[in-house]
Amino acid sequence: MKQVSPVIATVPAIDLSAAFEGGPEDRQRTGDEIDRTCREIGFFTITGHGVDKALIDDLRDQSYRFFNQPLEQKKRSAPVHVDTPRGYRGLGFEALAHGNADATPPDLKEYYHFGREQWPDEPYYTSPEGQQYFVPNIWPDEPPGWADSAAAYYAAMETLTSKLLGLAALGLGLDEHFFDDKIDRHITAMRINHYPAQVSSPESRQLRAGAHTDYGLLTILNGENTPGGLQVQTRQGNWVDVETAPDSFVVNIGDLLMRWTNDRWVSNTHRVVNPPAGVPQCSRLSIAFFHHPNYDTIIKCVATAGEAKYPPVSSGDYRAEKYRQTRIAKAQG
Repeated sequence: MKQVSPVIATVPAIDLSAAFEGGPEDRQRTGDEIDRTCREIGFFTITGHGVDKALIDDLRDQSYRFFNQPLEQKKRSAPVHVDTPRGYRGLGFEALAHGNADATPPDLKEYYHFGREQWPDEPYYTSPEGQQYFVPNIWPDEPPGWADSAAAYYAAMETLTSKLLGLAALGLGLDEHFFDDKIDRHITAMRINHYPAQVSSPESRQLRAGAHTDYGLLTILNGENTPGGLQVQTRQGNWVDVETAPDSFVVNIGDLLMRWTNDRWVSNTHRVVNPPAGVPQCSRLSIAFFHHPNYDTIIKCVATAGEAKYPPVSSGDYRAEKYRQTRIAKAQG
């Protein structure tokens, strides 16, 4: 097995342009690069991704317009039922570290949660189980056009994720289309996270987002380089800052892909820290596409050697359990 580097000081960057524009050898080389990176840290930034920057900028601008509204206006877009994973969630709703059995105070963020806009009139989507995941979105009247911007961004992330998982399969020594029939009816949700400027001191051990791992296959994040940003923990236990330039994406491996690879790839703990004391306070926005496979896909070890470290689990059951662990608010605040 490849030896793990003793120290990783930065999150690796991978240029996807050759893989997306070239031939099979180019895709295999990039797949191998993804494999090396995911064995070591499970986080990397990507360039050459082909997503139009205007699409990113439009969604970011529209999102700031929403979050800069008064709280009472934003709360009109909260779901009626606390367990509905759509719409606005205010400060204090979630503590992500609870998913890793760490009882921290609530995270210092608010967010907007949405999924795909439309789906076929078929039992997979309309059955009682399907309706747990294919839920109508909640969009406010202001800003106008936010829903259209979000839907266009979501579609671009679907395309990008499909390409990335093809490269991931090659890196794992699998057929390039291994994941195709496991993600063709995926249950991916997106979040637009807003971390307000901190006008008072946080509680002890309270962060913008507590230390956690992501639940699904992989996450594609677009962020901002502002004080109080994303950090990832290396296998050696060190915390490393993650570059989150607005024209690139951060990709990280989720729990299900780690289980699928029998820990060959790591779903690393990460967090969003508070701005350092004494620096000018500013808000921060991040846009996260949490790719999650079809809810009936069974995740089981594809490793060619060694005993499986995890029992099989369905994609939907795993996500539902993680949601249960981290939602600490009983009513919208």
